[in-house]
Parts: sequence; C-alpha cells; structure tokens
Amino acid sequence: MQRQLLFTLCFCIALSPAALAQTDIDMIHSAMSAALPTIAAHATIMDWENNVLREGTNGWTCFPDMPHMDGENPMCLDEQWVRWLNAYVKQEAPDIDAFGLGYMLQGDAPQSNTDPYPEGPTADNEWMEKVEPHVMLLLPDPEMYEGMPVDPESGGACVMWRDTPFVHVMIPAPRRQRDADAEKREIDY
Repeated sequence: MQRQLLFTLCFCIALSPAALAQTDIDMIHSAMSAALPTIAAHATIMDWENNVLREGTNGWTCFPDMPHMDGENPMCLDEQWVRWLNAYVKQEAPDIDAFGLGYMLQGDAPQSNTDPYPEGPTADNEWMEKVEPHVMLLLPDPEMYEGMPVDPESGGACVMWRDTPFVHVMIPAPRRQRDADAEKREIDY
C-alpha cells in the first residue's frame, strides 16, 4: 500500500534541484523530525520518489519535507493516515474504519482550513499562512466531528476540511527540536 501511495504522489510532485541534491541521510533526518523520537526511531522512512530509505517495524511511515512546498513539513503517519493520504492523492473518499494519528511536528505549508485542494488564498477558504506543528486525528465516524471547534486561530484543537471527505482534527503541539547527534543514534541502518 505504501508503494502504491508514493507512486500516486510522485506523478504530481516536481522535485526541485535542491531536493534532488538531498542525501538519503538528510531525508531520513527530516522524516524522523516529524514525530516523537520513540515513533520515528522504528518507523519506515520513505522518500517522495517511492523509495524505502529504511524499513520500519512499528506500522508508522514517515516522509521527509515535501520539496515542492514552502516551509518545513515532514510527516509521520499511522496506517489509517496512509490510507487517508492515498485516497486524498487520488481525490477519492477515504475509507476510515478506526482512529488514526499523524504527526507534523515541524508544521506545514500555507493551507486552506476548508478546501483540501486550494490553488491559493480566497475570501472564503480560511487561508492559514502559517500552520504550526500539530498532531492530526482521524475519527472513524464523521458525526464525531460535530460540535468541535473549527477556528484554527482558537489556540486549541480544531476541525480542518470540515464538510469534505478529508475532515480531520488538528491539535497544536510543540515543534520537535532537531538534534543531529540524537538522530544519528536513532537511525538503524
């Protein structure tokens, strides 16, 4: 499933020369910075060209910073989120049957809070110029999102992409500080 997801992602990502110059080690460090060290240390690490950079053992998949987007935005996803991401890329409704967790502890690129496929800011898509580090939560029943806050400026958890098949909760989290020496110890070659 992970390979199918990345195959689908690759056709829509144009790699920049800077991204092509990244080494596997750079991409592994970037991907690992997306999640808690205990998760990242045993996660599968994949790049955006459909290559497994390191096999994992815990069911999590981490991806490095997306080279075609602004900011630093690596992510680490559990199996439900990988399924969600695969559906998102294909623009198909995801089939979520359990709770899902994802980490983006470096933050994300500018984004709409209401439109999963924005072309940029509009008067009504609640554009977020800066997306802070966060944990993402998928709920198996869309009714579970009802009554939750939707304002990303509220300072707490909020529902993103409400009224779409890609609805999820974003929970602010502290940025994970990168420690190159610790990351080297965590990488199992």
